[in-house]
Order: sequence, then C-alpha cells, then structure tokens
Amino acid sequence: MGNARGMTAQLIAEQDRLAGRVITEDIDPRPIEWVAGVDAAFPDRGTITRAAAILMRLPDLEPVDQAVVELPTELPYIPGLLSFRELPAIQAALKTLSREPDVVLCDGQGLAHPRRFGIACHLGVNTGLRTLGIGKSRLCGDHAMPGDQRGQQSALIHREERVGTVLRTRARVKPVFVSVGHGLSLERAVEITLACAPRFRLPEPIRAADRLAGAGR
Repeated sequence: MGNARGMTAQLIAEQDRLAGRVITEDIDPRPIEWVAGVDAAFPDRGTITRAAAILMRLPDLEPVDQAVVELPTELPYIPGLLSFRELPAIQAALKTLSREPDVVLCDGQGLAHPRRFGIACHLGVNTGLRTLGIGKSRLCGDHAMPGDQRGQQSALIHREERVGTVLRTRARVKPVFVSVGHGLSLERAVEITLACAPRFRLPEPIRAADRLAGAGR
C-alpha cells in the first residue's frame, strides 16, 4: 500500500511539473490538413495496452493510414493518471504512421482535468504535436447546457477558470467536452472538432481510432 501511495505521489508530481509546459495558444496559424485520432484499449484483463492511431485528411476525412501497437501494460489504473498508462502505446502507434499529423485528436481530456493535464496535454508536451482532447463525459467543472443546434456551445468552468467548451456537434444530441491539449487555442480546438465531426457526435478520427483499438476485444 505504501509503495502504491508513493508511486501515485510521484506521478502527480510529474503531472504538475509537465503541466507548466502546456501551450494554450496557436503555435502555427496555417490551415490544418492532416489530422490523426488516437485511442487505447486494455484487452487481456488490462495486461495489454492496445493503442490505435489513424490519419485522415481534411476536408474529406477519408482514412489515409492507420497503425495499431500492443505493449505490456506497465501501470495499474489510477484515477486522474490514466495518461501515464496509455501513452507509451499511443506514442508508438503515432510514430508508425506514414507522416506526422498537423493535429492529434485524443479520446479524453486536455486541460479539462483536475490538475490541468489530461491525456491530450501529456501527449502534446511529450511529442511537441498540437493536440486537443474530446471527452464524451465531464471529468471536472460546471457548465450550462448549450443550445440544441450543431455548433452551439457553453463554457466549462473549474475553480473559476475556463478549462474547455461544451460543444453540440449534432443537433439535439448530447454534447462533447472539448479542451486544449497543447499548441492550440480553445477557439481553434472547437473549430477543428466541428470540421472533423460532419455527421456524428464524435469526430471521425476518434470514432475510427476507437473501433481500431477495440478490434478483437
């Protein structure tokens, strides 16, 4: 038990250290062309981390390349620290793609995390890639419900700080929770999310990565 507490404390300290390196503004004003989606699953009772990365090109969002990597899972599940468990396989899958994406969409949180360092932030800081997080549910913060129409949004506030946007990607369908990962403004993160979600609630790169990571479960 003491070792587990010690490991958790070390990971939280590392999270706090790395969170100071997150960039929350646009580091490249050029149009986004190549987008990647990433996700991870844990088959074999969590002993394996299966990560998927898929590359698409805007605006048609047709898959151009994809990769799946399986690695032994090195850490247990610890709430709020999942990125440490997922990242080794996710980064390996991204490196296998035929080209580097302009931006990576993560199935999870970015700044909308109690310590401002969800999976999208961690991936962006580790790789230098621009990233954003798209959560299917709220991890922290409070918000008003956005209007029913596609594109309507409201602020996600945690401890008196805006940490994300609650965004309606389809009319009269549950919203998603968008937050900056690294190297993007929140406004641009929302624009990218909408561009990548022309038909469904979740953006196409995340939907495809989720299917790929879960294949064979």
